[in-house]
Amino acid sequence: MLELQRTIAKPASISGIGLHTGTSCTMTFRPAPDNYGIRFIRVDLGDRPEIPANTDYVVDISRGTTLGLGEAKVFTVEHVLAAIVGLQIDNIKIELDGIEPPVGDGSAMPYVEKLLEAGFVTQETPRDYLKIDQTVMHHDEENQIDIVALPLDNYRITVMVDYQNPALGSQHTGLFDLEKEFVTEFAPCRTFCFLSELEALADKGLIKGGDINNAIVIVDHDLEQEKLDKLGKKIGVETPLNIGDTGFLNDKSLRFKNEPARHKLLDMLGDLALIGAPIKAQILAARPGHKANVEFAKKIRALYQQNKLIKKFQHVKKEGIVFDINAIKRILPHRYPFLLVDKIIELELDKKVVGVKAVTGNEPFFEGHFPDYPVMPGVLIVEALAQASGILLLNALPDPKSKLVLFMSITNAKFRKPVVPGDQLILEAELITKRPKYFAIKGAAYVENTLVAEAEFMAAIVDRDQPKNIEEN
Repeated sequence: MLELQRTIAKPASISGIGLHTGTSCTMTFRPAPDNYGIRFIRVDLGDRPEIPANTDYVVDISRGTTLGLGEAKVFTVEHVLAAIVGLQIDNIKIELDGIEPPVGDGSAMPYVEKLLEAGFVTQETPRDYLKIDQTVMHHDEENQIDIVALPLDNYRITVMVDYQNPALGSQHTGLFDLEKEFVTEFAPCRTFCFLSELEALADKGLIKGGDINNAIVIVDHDLEQEKLDKLGKKIGVETPLNIGDTGFLNDKSLRFKNEPARHKLLDMLGDLALIGAPIKAQILAARPGHKANVEFAKKIRALYQQNKLIKKFQHVKKEGIVFDINAIKRILPHRYPFLLVDKIIELELDKKVVGVKAVTGNEPFFEGHFPDYPVMPGVLIVEALAQASGILLLNALPDPKSKLVLFMSITNAKFRKPVVPGDQLILEAELITKRPKYFAIKGAAYVENTLVAEAEFMAAIVDRDQPKNIEEN
C-alpha cells in the first residue's frame, strides 16, 4: 500500500445528468495540497461551499449517499468516492456546477478513466492509515445485515448478497488488492435495482436520469406491457422496455456473472471513504446497503478520531493504558494537590471513560479530614469523576488548554462506603447529554468492584480567560 499521500497531476472534467435528479452537471477533479482530504465544492453557489467527504456531513442515505453543508448538497456521491479511494487518492477537490454528479454508465469507470487521464502526484506527507486493532461490528437484525472489520495489515473487502431472487441468486465477491483488481474487476460494475423498486422510485419522482444503459434492472415480478410502457415514459426512457427472458429488464447482459455483488462492494468502497482516512482492515459484509455502510463508517470514524487524539496526548504507548499521568496533565489544567486522576484505562469518546485514582496515605486532605480515621471526602470523589469526564470532551475541545470545565450542578449524589488510604478508586463516567457549551454526566466510583459513590452532574465549557461567563453559555 502507498506510504505517502497523493493527489492528481492536473484537472479533469466530466459532464452529464444525475441519476436521481436528472439535472445537468459538469464535475471537475482538481489537485489538492497535503492533508486536504476529499471535498466536494458547489461552484454554482455564491459562496462556493466546500463539503468534506466524511460521515459528519451525510444528510441522506435513502437511495445513495448524499452529503450536505447548510443548504448546499451533493447527491449520490458513492461512485465518485469509490473511484477516488480505489485509485488511492488522498487529496482532491471535486468541483460541481450542479447538485448531482453525472451518472455515466452507472458504474465508477467514467470517473476512473478521467482520474487516470489526470495522472498522479506523490506528495510529501505520510498517509495517516487507521489500522484496525480490534473487531468492529455492525448488526441489523431486521434486515439481516452484518458488517465486521477485523485486524489486518492491508485492505480487503468481502461481500455477500442474497435477495432471494432467481435471476440474482446468492452472490459473493472479494477485493484483495486495490492496485491490481479495482480498475479492471470492480470499477466497471453498474448499479442495479429490482423492477418493483424502479416503480416505487418513479412514483417518488426519482431516477429522472435513469436509463436502461446506466442500470441493471432485475425482474422480480411480471408487469403488463402497457404498464411497462407507462413506466418508461414516466422515467423518460427512450428505449422501449420489455420483461425479456433472462430475469433482467430488456435482457441486459452482465459484465460479470456476479456484477450486482461487485457493485455492492464498489458502493461500500465509496461509503467507507467517509471514514476520512485510508484503513488497514479485513471487511466482511453480508447484505450491505448505504444506510448500514454509513452507520458502520461512523463507528470506524469515531475510532479514527479517538486514535488521533490519543496519539496527540499519549506520547508513549503503554499496555492497558489510554492516558498516563503525563498525558492527563497535557489535557487537564489541574495540578497537585488537586489532580485526582492517575490514569485513564478505557475511553469511548462522547460515550464513556474509566479512570483510576490510587488513594494513598500521603494525600494532603487526610491531614484535616478525620486525622484519626482518614476518609476521602465525598466531594473530592465527585471531583475525580468530573476530572475523568473531562477526557470525554476531547472531541469537542480541539485546544483543551484554552478551555475550562466548571460545575453547574450536582444531583443524586450518594456515598455508600468510605474510601480510605490503600484503596484504588475506579472512576466510571458516562455521557448523558452533550451540547456545544455544556454536558451532563452520570458517574460511579468503585473500590474492588464495590460501588462506593455515585452522582449526576452538569458542567459548562468556558474559555479559560473568561471562567465567570457560565450564564452566558
